[in-house]
Amino acid sequence: MIKAGTLYIVATPIGHLGDVSARAIEILNAVDKIAVEDTRHSRRLLKALNIEKPLVALHEHNEKDKGCLLLEEVQQGASIALISDAGTPLISDPGYHLVRSAHRLQIRVVPIPGPCAIIAALSAGGLPTDRFIFEGFLPAKKTARRKQFESLVNESRTLIFFEAPHRIKEAIVDMLEVFGGDRIAVIARELTKLYENIKQGSLCELLQAIELGAIPDKGEFVIVVEGDVRKKLPTTLTPEVEQLLKTLLSELSVKQSASLAAKITGVSKNLLYESALKLS
Repeated sequence: MIKAGTLYIVATPIGHLGDVSARAIEILNAVDKIAVEDTRHSRRLLKALNIEKPLVALHEHNEKDKGCLLLEEVQQGASIALISDAGTPLISDPGYHLVRSAHRLQIRVVPIPGPCAIIAALSAGGLPTDRFIFEGFLPAKKTARRKQFESLVNESRTLIFFEAPHRIKEAIVDMLEVFGGDRIAVIARELTKLYENIKQGSLCELLQAIELGAIPDKGEFVIVVEGDVRKKLPTTLTPEVEQLLKTLLSELSVKQSASLAAKITGVSKNLLYESALKLS
């Protein structure tokens, strides 16, 4: 049951039509108007669902102006649904300004959850899911793309990116050079569609799969990359190790104390040596 004066954020399939929820169909059938990213694309989807409603284009070029008009209608009692070309609206799609303005106007915003390529790739990729970050579409230029990777090289959370098919090889090459060839990643291609392909491997293995044609450079891609899992060395000494070092320094040289303390504790010899210099 819909409510007047409400903005609905409705997720639609990312590929397989069967993924649309019964609630999404109910809402789209009941609202007064549907705001869409591309009227031609959404008209095909709605026709397949046997839904006929007035459509209004809401995209990055007109969102601020058109959004104001839509919200005026909602304030007057209309119910409006927002959908994107595929998946959950606002995830690398228009709608942010509309939803933000709706909250400022105290308009009720209701999410109708459903398909999302990010979550689909993460759930099927076999990489840690407890902490992750979504970086959106990668820059088209190599320099900017590498700079983005370099800013994430020490990030311990799982990384998720969107990439265009004609740049998938270049993106993996840059990742390999910045993150290292052993870093584990997943390429999820054409999720929920006929030629769905999800492959996990090291960046070296994934690059080889692309070069051999096992991962075609066609379709829509999500790249999931394991975070930095290298063991981080301590940068300070525990009170116990520091006390041991002081005791050794009372009888031995700085070099001997650091060497012996490293053997006893397993702490980095370099860290112990630097600490011994400060303590001596």
